[in-house]
Amino acid sequence: MAHTAVKIRTPRTSSKSWDAVARWYSGWAGPNGSRYHRRLAIPALLELLAPGRGERVLDLGSGHGVLAPHLAQRGVLVTGVDLSPRLISIARRLHGHFARFIVADVTRLESLNVLSAAAFDAATFLLSIQDIDPLEGALKSAAWALRTGGRLVIVMTHPCFRVPRQSGWGWDEKRALRFRRVDRYLSRLAVPMQPYDGRRRGATRSYHRPLEAYVEGLAANGLVIDAIRELPAAELEAGPHARGFRTAACREIPLFMGLRAVKR
Repeated sequence: MAHTAVKIRTPRTSSKSWDAVARWYSGWAGPNGSRYHRRLAIPALLELLAPGRGERVLDLGSGHGVLAPHLAQRGVLVTGVDLSPRLISIARRLHGHFARFIVADVTRLESLNVLSAAAFDAATFLLSIQDIDPLEGALKSAAWALRTGGRLVIVMTHPCFRVPRQSGWGWDEKRALRFRRVDRYLSRLAVPMQPYDGRRRGATRSYHRPLEAYVEGLAANGLVIDAIRELPAAELEAGPHARGFRTAACREIPLFMGLRAVKR
């Protein structure tokens, strides 16, 4: 299967603010999140998190705040943190009555004077960890913010099957089988994504790491995984290969992965 060549590098620099794409992204996703947020990612996160009334939850890479209403409705005290001032401004406008939103680098939370160590019962990365670099700093920040026994829930694009611009669907005519092709996996990659809005005024970057990087990164910060969820897509594809797509994408090959880890 042919695909467009793209320059990909091993990550060396920190992630950047999404300010350039904030207005486009919040408009594309909508105030309540995209259909992937609503149908898959948020339900999976809430199931793994099992938030209790009165708990304090830190949403890392909170974007324009789509998770906040779901947690607030369960009586949770929510703090959202994101590097983009524009996304935080939108979050405050849309969901400020549900949560407190702070502009900050989630890989360096210890440097903030508005947050305290061990102040939260839980922390979350909702489809944000793959946009944050370095991973080690993000996980260290999450562990720093959690009390002993606190839990961290990550929902992300599945690192084994959804390598940005280095994986895709294929069709085996002989076997009448839809398959997932993965071109690169073990290498850490910083992948520039397609320019937003069809205009080359700004683009985001996605950071791919193999699964072992997440498992070892969590363990290095005293976070022990106790639950995993792997989520296939919930939508069907029309066309001559729809049946094969239904089996592969909606039953067998996951789109997202959810991890829950507990701080020792």
